[in-house]
Amino acid sequence: MELDRVRVRVLVVDDHSLFRRGLIALLSGDGQFEVVAEAGDAAEAQRHAAECSPDVILLDHHLPGVRGADAVAGLLEKAPNARVLMLTVSEEEEDLARALRLGACGYLLKTLDSDLLIQAVLRVARGDSVVSEEMTGKLVSAFQSLGRPAPASGSGAMHATDAEGAPEVSPREREILTHIARGASNKEIARALGIAETTVKIHVQHILRKLGLSSRVQVAVFASQRGY
Repeated sequence: MELDRVRVRVLVVDDHSLFRRGLIALLSGDGQFEVVAEAGDAAEAQRHAAECSPDVILLDHHLPGVRGADAVAGLLEKAPNARVLMLTVSEEEEDLARALRLGACGYLLKTLDSDLLIQAVLRVARGDSVVSEEMTGKLVSAFQSLGRPAPASGSGAMHATDAEGAPEVSPREREILTHIARGASNKEIARALGIAETTVKIHVQHILRKLGLSSRVQVAVFASQRGY
């Protein structure tokens, strides 16, 4: 999909009508999206998915009679080219792991800032995967407990984790990697290290480029696997 010329087609699935309407208003007010349908339960969502061929399905985890994660397979069967992005209030490690295992491409909390939500939907439409910063540590923990690596985030493979000799990181980058592996946000890292949050962001960008990774989730998994 060429996002520069085509708006991202979104199906919004949430049983809370007030939240659903607010989300639709947010996306519809941005010229990069077209909300093609909305649904309040899994059955209705499947019908719309088959009819509307959405690019991204924003899916709540708590739906009437079914957990949202359990609806992912059915939605992808009806719309095989769609990418499912969970948008939920659940911060449970089990819910996060289950959603990703069953085919979701991302997991966001409803407390996410609206601008970050828009960027996340765009990233998912382009083939990346996203997880809320607050859930990064739980993502690593969940997949470690399963004895399996976390999935690579989107189109960029986790080159650094596969390589025998990963590029050297500086002492400061090593400190930041340690905090990311624990699930700390940029603000928390900045406070812990006594540096500006913008400085942390710059370090994270350098780490991504140096290690050949494409997302903070991949950095967290890399750091955990390397013992940071």
